[in-house]
Amino acid sequence: MSTGGDFEPELGLAHASGGLPDGRERPGMFGVSDSGDTSGFSRLQREPWVEPGEAKPPYGGYYDEVMEAFAEAYSEHEQAVEKVTLHRGELTVHLRREHIRQVCQVFRDDPALRFELLSSVSGVDYLAREGYAGRRLHAVYHLTSMTFRRRIRLEVAVGTDDPHVPSVTGVYPTADWQEREAWDLFGIVFDGHPALTRIMMPDDWDGHPQRKDYPLGGVEVEYKGASIPPPDERRAYR
Repeated sequence: MSTGGDFEPELGLAHASGGLPDGRERPGMFGVSDSGDTSGFSRLQREPWVEPGEAKPPYGGYYDEVMEAFAEAYSEHEQAVEKVTLHRGELTVHLRREHIRQVCQVFRDDPALRFELLSSVSGVDYLAREGYAGRRLHAVYHLTSMTFRRRIRLEVAVGTDDPHVPSVTGVYPTADWQEREAWDLFGIVFDGHPALTRIMMPDDWDGHPQRKDYPLGGVEVEYKGASIPPPDERRAYR
């Protein structure tokens, strides 16, 4: 029977003792070092974050054709695009927020582009990242062309003091609940959304829980009469 991948049977046995066959200690979750509760974190290591540099054409693959078609279809493309990055084989077009709706319209409707599907709108908080001061909140849009079998990413950056971005629900109806989630969890305000209300948290919730400066524990939460303690009090690992 094949186990698949590069699974090593002797390492599987080591889970019971929390160690490796050669005597080394198996690292665990949440810093645990004295039990077998490794939770699959045995060989994962944190990689340093790398800021993708600005990319210049040629980008390779279909990206050059897409960007050329976009430049031809949208007369204000030079004013709209802040920069283009190419990281791990994926192209991201960073846009000034006032252009996001028009750019989405072009990417959807132009016959040479035909990105008919908005598969995701998500939020990111780059708190404390160098170079992101005043623009820590990012709205990220993943577009898919079903016609040409292509994907591309658009990104808009705003600050917490003015977190407004035009809604793209009029172009892509699938953005409705996704923009609500980005507002709910990150506080990005999508102007023109038909009903920008909370979707994950209760209507009277205070704050946006996925911002990096949101308190991790100690928030008073009650669900059906049961209180939820902060993470450091939920389970003892040592």
